[in-house]
Amino acid sequence: MDLGLRDSVVLVTGGSDGLGLALCRTLVGEGAKVALCGRDAGRLTTAEAELEALDGDVLARACDVTDPEQLEHLVAATLERFGRLDGLVNNAGQTAVMKVTETTDADWSADLDLKLLAAVRLSRLCATHLADSPHGSILNVLSISGKAPAAASAPTSITRAAGLALTKALSRDLGPDGVRVNAVLIGLIESSQWVRRAEALGTTLDELYANLATSNDIPLGRVGTAREFADVVAFLLSPRSSFISGAGLNVDGGMSPVS
Repeated sequence: MDLGLRDSVVLVTGGSDGLGLALCRTLVGEGAKVALCGRDAGRLTTAEAELEALDGDVLARACDVTDPEQLEHLVAATLERFGRLDGLVNNAGQTAVMKVTETTDADWSADLDLKLLAAVRLSRLCATHLADSPHGSILNVLSISGKAPAAASAPTSITRAAGLALTKALSRDLGPDGVRVNAVLIGLIESSQWVRRAEALGTTLDELYANLATSNDIPLGRVGTAREFADVVAFLLSPRSSFISGAGLNVDGGMSPVS
């Protein structure tokens, strides 16, 4: 199915590795133009080269999403290069999990700045430009822990819950301008962090994934793939999902106890 993304311009944070890069590959495959950012210059260069080898029209910029000035420069560079903006994916983030009683104020400040305030700031910067698009869309990448926090899941689970509330609030605020806002809440998905974990444990990646699926009681019996994540996000960004807004969709193989 043609998603209707050809020549659309999508900005992806955390796009130089992992799920973000998988999404950029899918978007390029759909004919979209992609601006991506990350903090690691080496990974950005590698990602840019890979996407250009797929005939992608790509802009890669180093950016710390917790720095408001750098976000402004990122959006300006995207508009200067492509002249428009049709989609924004707030994907940058990393897991921070511990008991609430073990957290410090610094832990909370850092997590909120990276996962919530960065999305707020970038959404504000992009809102007007997305409203100028015939199918403007924002997609927030969250975690199923935002719906059903487990023990020792702070501050990430709480920050992700705030991200879900942000998604709904933005969808109400921007809906009159024709901008849709949705969230994808991921469960266990194949990524480089699990490759490193398998190496540290001295086990094979397949064995680790099988153990994760079993220990977390994933109904589909396996860990998800990055392509499965990317396909869902691409659909939600596309005109094919034109009447979906304010939704938080689990991509977790049925793992979450909350729909």
